[in-house]
Order: sequence, then structure tokens, then C-alpha cells
Amino acid sequence: MQQINNLAAKIEKFQSQINSSVQRVVASGWVVLGPEVKRFEAAFAQYLNAAHCITVANGTDAIELALKALGVVKGDKVATVANAGMYTTTSALAVGATPVFMDVDTDTHVVTLDSVKQAVEAGAKAVVVTHLYGLAIPEIKAIAEYCAAQRIPLLEDCAQAHGAERDGQRVGTFGDASSFSFYPTKNLGALGDGGAVVTNSDRIAQRVAQLRQYGWSSKYCVELEGARNSRLDEMQAAILSELLPHLDEGNARRRDIAARYRSEIRHSDVTHGADEGKASVAHLYVIKSSKRTALQTHLREAQIASDVHYPIPDYRQPVFGEQFAGVSLENTERLASQILTLPCYPEMTDDEVSKVIAAVNGWAA
Repeated sequence: MQQINNLAAKIEKFQSQINSSVQRVVASGWVVLGPEVKRFEAAFAQYLNAAHCITVANGTDAIELALKALGVVKGDKVATVANAGMYTTTSALAVGATPVFMDVDTDTHVVTLDSVKQAVEAGAKAVVVTHLYGLAIPEIKAIAEYCAAQRIPLLEDCAQAHGAERDGQRVGTFGDASSFSFYPTKNLGALGDGGAVVTNSDRIAQRVAQLRQYGWSSKYCVELEGARNSRLDEMQAAILSELLPHLDEGNARRRDIAARYRSEIRHSDVTHGADEGKASVAHLYVIKSSKRTALQTHLREAQIASDVHYPIPDYRQPVFGEQFAGVSLENTERLASQILTLPCYPEMTDDEVSKVIAAVNGWAA
């Protein structure tokens, strides 16, 4: 079976770097918030051309702690998309905030400036935008300028977009802060969980650094409420430091695979997104089909794995019951019924890519 992502292939490719980083940490005797974490934080901030990177335990914690550092409190409304798997919504709920859901563009799958304006006009006290599937939001600069003019904090969710850029500026540096995930399947992934908040603000960076470790202002002196224990361990930081220099190369390979899919998959019931150049790092390659179930069944029979990212809009999740019964986002719901993710990761061979292409083209819809 051709997998959506093959972590074993990634581990094999970087086995020597992984082994050396693990041995380095074991020999140091320092396992939490030590030199490896500081080294990676500095390197990743430099890669993004940002002032600060504060690592945490996972990407969802990064969103939650960033929201708290931005001043979001219980009862506030937080604008978010509803097509990105509940991660931002979960974080907003953890803060005690209420989500205000924004619709997305049907071609790019990401939020628009108009949707952000509607959310702010509806009372949102903070805006979270998601660079979904690895695509830097086309209007991110205009969104950032609008939020700044309205004095509304802007958080970029970059969990799927490490290295994506618009006009030479990498995602994660447009808003007041950004969140990243280093889950193993991400473009920059560890061998366990991990996350980070990136910002150019000294104040926000300081608050996140305290919030990730009990709210300490100094050891055992708790200054901030709403804090937790959310720390990236030395082992994961060391591995990330070894993999970071290979990120751009991996992104380029993802774009090459995406380019082949776009040009070589020719089927009347399959729609592709546009070629976005360096604005996309092709974290996921997502197509659209009105006959998705039939296509997915055909691919499974051809030993090709596929997935749906994501099938249920946040406001339709069972956890909410009837709370958002009146919410209906046309584009979000249409996409949820049509999108399908094909395998796309740097370690895919040309032959594996060709098999996926042949399988889709061979589908008798």
C-alpha cells in the first residue's frame, strides 16, 4: 500500500543525523529546556527572519499559549476558519473564548480579507488565520495590515506551512505572533511532538516563555495565571536542529511532486489547485472531486492510500450539539464534501508518484 506519508523512509534517510543528535543529548545529561532547545530556537528564528522562537510541547499548545500572550481572555470572541481540523477552535475553547467562524476561498482553501473583516465586525477580539495544506495565504499581508489598523491581534497558524513565503517573506512573520507544529509528519517534523510560538515582540515572547513553564517569573515564583507545563524536550530539539537545514530541499521535492500531479493527472472529475510557486510548500496535495467516495474506493483497490483533511467543519462537530446550528459557511461545507488528499512527501520515489498518477487517471468515474 502506498502510504500518505512514510515516516520510516524519512528516518532511514536521516538516520545518521538522528543518531548523532540522540547520542549528543544522552551524553549531555540535560533533557529539558537546555542547550539544544536554545540552539534550535535561535536557528528557527533566524530561518524565518524573526526575533523570537519559543518552543512548547506541541502545536496546539502553541496556539493556546499564543492566544493568552496576545491578551485573549475568557468570554472573548476569536475568529478562525472551520476547515482546519478543530485545532484552533480547541485552543480558543481552552482559553474560554468563543470561536467566530470565517469562510474560505474555494480555490485556495484559505481565508480571505473579506472574511476577516466580517469576523472583526462581528466582534472578534483576535484573529487566527491558517496557512492550510502548506499554502501561504494570498492576502496575508493585507490581512495583517487591516488587523494592525483595527488593533486586533493576528495569530498565524503555520503548522502546515514551514518555509512557505509571499514576496520573499516567510509565513509566521506577518502577524503579531505565529504558531508552528513539529509533529512527525509536518514539513519540519520531530520524532515526537513539539511546537513553537514565533514573534517579533519582546513582550509576547516573554509571556509565552513564562506560560510554557508554570507562569514563573523566576524559579518557583508564579507570576502569570493560565500557565502550564509545555516544554520541548532536548531530544526533539536536537533532531529538529539536524533536520532544519534540509527543510527547503524537502519543500522543493514536495513542490516537484505537486507539479507532476497537476500536469499529469488528467481526469474530468478531478480538480487541482493552482501552481503557487514558493508560496506553497505542498504539505498536503489536495484535489477536489464531486465523486470523492468512489475515487477513494478505487484508489484503495489500487493500493493507494488517501485521506480527507478535513471532513467535518468545526461548527458541525458533535461536541457543540446545537450551539452553532445557525452557522452555515457555503464554501467550507462544499470543500468538506469534495476534498481528497493524495500521497505527497519528500521521500516518495518517482515510480511511486507515477503509480498514484496512473491510479487516478485509470479511475472510471
